[in-house]
Amino acid sequence: MKGRFISLEGIEGTGKSTQAKLLSDYLKEKGFQVVLTEEPGGTQIGLRIRELLLSVEHKGMTAVTELLLYNASRSQHIREIILPAISRGAIVITDRFTDSTIAYQGFGR
Repeated sequence: MKGRFISLEGIEGTGKSTQAKLLSDYLKEKGFQVVLTEEPGGTQIGLRIRELLLSVEHKGMTAVTELLLYNASRSQHIREIILPAISRGAIVITDRFTDSTIAYQGFGR
C-alpha cells in the first residue's frame, strides 16, 4: 500500500488529539502501519521550537517570527518523520499542519 497523510485541524480544545489517537488505534487494529505525530513538534528540533513558541517569555513575538519558526519546525518534521514514514507505506496522522499556520499566523492575530 502507498503511504497516506492525514492532518486533523481545529481550534484549541476541539478534540484533535483524541480523534487522532482513536484513528491511529483503529488503523493499527486493522493491520496498518501508523505514525502519530503533532505540530509543532514531532522531532527534537520541533520540540525545542514548540517550547520557544509556547514560552510566556516570548509573548511579544511577531506573527512573522512565529510563521518562520513554525515553518522551520515543519521542514524538519517533513524530512525526519513524514516523508520516511510515507515512503515505508505508513499512514501518517498529524495533529495540525499547514492549515493551522495559515489560520493563526495569517489571520488569527
